[in-house]
Amino acid sequence: MTPQMGLFFSAILFVGLHFLMSHPLRRPLVQAMGEKAFQGLYSVISLLTFGGMIYFYHAIGREPERLWDAGDAGWIAGTILMWLGAILFVGSFIKNPSLVGARGPKGGPTGVFKITRHPMMWSFAIWAAVHLMIIAAPKALVFDGAIILLALAGAAGQDRKKARQFGEDWHDWTAQTAFVPFTRGVGNPGAVALIGGTLLFFLATWLHPIPAGFWRWIG
Repeated sequence: MTPQMGLFFSAILFVGLHFLMSHPLRRPLVQAMGEKAFQGLYSVISLLTFGGMIYFYHAIGREPERLWDAGDAGWIAGTILMWLGAILFVGSFIKNPSLVGARGPKGGPTGVFKITRHPMMWSFAIWAAVHLMIIAAPKALVFDGAIILLALAGAAGQDRKKARQFGEDWHDWTAQTAFVPFTRGVGNPGAVALIGGTLLFFLATWLHPIPAGFWRWIG
């Protein structure tokens, strides 16, 4: 099997098993194994399939053709979007009614949830989209496309699942926030998300194998 085929099939497994274990297989597996064992199995499978994607992505190596050239404008836009993604990610851990074990929304949305009700999913989708935009390689279409598909389709599925679980409370809460970031206006993400996300952004881009973010211009 070529690395390209390995990446393609591992991406299918990564997305497909996530959907199966999050929806049709979740209830029977939890009943058979218990919640904690299921979460452990889910995490192991997620790590293995994502690890397979990473392995085959690197095994392909540098591809000679680039699909487009992002240029300086792409790098600037990507830097801003990566910063936004980091803020959404950090803020997603604060009063998130969608986290495992959460008892549903209480009061109106706060922090990053004023921007989108799925900040964690959108952070993954934004990071993947920026990576694809900058790398512009065929292998990135598969790797990042799988992440974007899983994040956004998973967010939509999460809405349906939480609506069944929490009923009117969920409908009332989602009526006050947006699926797509900023489509219901601009919200203050809060100090913790802003500061923590900024620190995460600077650390992640500093550790990046090639100069990224602001380090690209000040390094």
